[in-house]
Amino acid sequence: MPTRTHEPVRTCVACRQEAGKRSLVRVVRTADGSAAVDATGRAHGRGAYLHRDPSCVEIARKKKALDRALKATVSAEVWAELGS
Repeated sequence: MPTRTHEPVRTCVACRQEAGKRSLVRVVRTADGSAAVDATGRAHGRGAYLHRDPSCVEIARKKKALDRALKATVSAEVWAELGS
């Protein structure tokens, strides 16, 4: 009998579509209250997920979806990192 691996499902804060955790980027609120991209997906702190698609990044920026989800201000450096 083959083993099944289960991938957790998360929701993009911009388009509200569900996707596998590995296909999304996690942004985390750090201990000092700033936001940072979590490359490992395991950093401590409040997290929010976003598609890597530039249109989702733009929607999140315009609607301040990440700011609201993280309850923190997302810096221009984080937006630049998400945009690339």
